[in-house]
Amino acid sequence: MTDLTIRNVRIILTMPDGANRLVIVKLETSEPGLYGLGCATFTQRHLVVRTAIEAYLKPFLIGKDPTRIEDLWQTMAVNAYWRNGPVLNNAISGVDMALWDIKAKLAGMPLYQLFGGKCREGAAAYGHADGHDEVEVADNAQALIAKGYRYIRCQAGGYGGKAPVRHSPEKSQPGIYYDSATYARSIPRLFAYLREHCGDEVELMHDIHERLAPGDAIRVAKQLEPYRLFFLEDPLPPEQLEWLHMLRQQSATPIAMGELFNNPQEWVSLISRRLIDFIRVHISQIGGLTAARKLAILAETFGVRTAWHGPGDTSPVGHAANLHLDVSSHNFGIQECGGFPEAVREVFPGCPEVRGGYLYPNERPGLGIDIDERLAAKYPCDDKPYAGIPIRLPDGTATYP
Repeated sequence: MTDLTIRNVRIILTMPDGANRLVIVKLETSEPGLYGLGCATFTQRHLVVRTAIEAYLKPFLIGKDPTRIEDLWQTMAVNAYWRNGPVLNNAISGVDMALWDIKAKLAGMPLYQLFGGKCREGAAAYGHADGHDEVEVADNAQALIAKGYRYIRCQAGGYGGKAPVRHSPEKSQPGIYYDSATYARSIPRLFAYLREHCGDEVELMHDIHERLAPGDAIRVAKQLEPYRLFFLEDPLPPEQLEWLHMLRQQSATPIAMGELFNNPQEWVSLISRRLIDFIRVHISQIGGLTAARKLAILAETFGVRTAWHGPGDTSPVGHAANLHLDVSSHNFGIQECGGFPEAVREVFPGCPEVRGGYLYPNERPGLGIDIDERLAAKYPCDDKPYAGIPIRLPDGTATYP
């Protein structure tokens, strides 16, 4: 095969789960039938990502050699001069994953083989056990254990808890109100109950989701030590990372950070100073597989494990990309994935399989996943502007999400 070029770049928007607006890039080549898929999902700003790809990246890419992945990634990253923002990073990610998909298809092997081959047959996954109170969370955790999960993230009342908030000022603005002090007191009680009713063999996690002031987050991390969490997620917002040094001095609870990271300068210092135990970025948010592979290697050097972000607004294509890194990275830690609804599996044939608490890649060339465009079109995205609902403290102050 000679003179292979990029012939077309197409964007497919679909929402088969009825909640998450997925952005898929289909990169077609001059070789008939040879194409790659990538995830560019930024569900809160999907139309902006589509525009970035169609108006800017597509004209740049047409006619280029799709095998020159590193050169294309570096050029796309600086082509707009300003860089490392979520919109352009997701746009680049969609292209980058598709390029790797093509590269592995050309080689006739699953993508993990190009990354050095398997370190493990499957990637341990964790599910979410939520509930109104400790009893419901424990019941839901037991249900996941019965399915084979041995790693479970536990939240009572959602992010920030759901304790009623009283004593707000008159004429307070609308939003989701929560009481951070009540929430902080509830976390150790939750895990004391879970250890009593779920035992010591299951690995437990919790996501603070930036809902505590730094001092409160440090105190909670210390209080959780007796319950041996696998990790405590996002105890601090990206704007307050210097507090991690104090947290590390005060607590042995393992820390996972990175869900909102875009820029390498947000994680290089945390990893090199060993201030975190797990790097938890959203792969499309940092620019795709090319960036994530380099991040995984950096983390391995300093004994930090991977825990790639994998919620419902990661498309199955993005989950497949996560998984190929998971099985080929020596410093893999855990993968967030609760499985895929039936409609999602139908739209994306070749979805990673979840069995007995593990994710398994298939042996098809490339990412091993495809998209049924006819079915995808039956689930059009809701294009209403995503405004979100402000998160507020009891006095009405807007705070982190």
